[in-house]
Amino acid sequence: MVVIRRIRLRVREVLLTDTSYFSAANGALCAAAGIEPLIAIQRDAHHRPLMERFGDDPAPPASTDPIVRMTHRLKTEAGRALYGLRKNSVEPVFGIINHVMRFRQFSLRGLSNVTTEWSPVALAWNIKRMSVLRGA
Repeated sequence: MVVIRRIRLRVREVLLTDTSYFSAANGALCAAAGIEPLIAIQRDAHHRPLMERFGDDPAPPASTDPIVRMTHRLKTEAGRALYGLRKNSVEPVFGIINHVMRFRQFSLRGLSNVTTEWSPVALAWNIKRMSVLRGA
């Protein structure tokens, strides 16, 4: 017997991106869509000063501007922890498929042919990953 689970997709509530996506227009679009933007405005130092690291969060701004609120949120501990989730990426999956599974290039051309070639690779990755997770 096969059990099929329905997965409910969540509507995104927070947008986590790096500085290349920062603009006032993107902040306004996120606010209009009801999404909280956490877009880095500039490159921050990796190690904050000691007093800043162990100090209290700054007081929230009185402004309703989404960029000002976003800048404040990025300075809080909760905002920094949430922004840190941006580092979770699918890139290691492609690295493992490339290096470990030795799938480096497609042999065929065209979207339908590439899809046909990619499906077994993705299936092999998923079976490999499920076996590792099941053993844990």
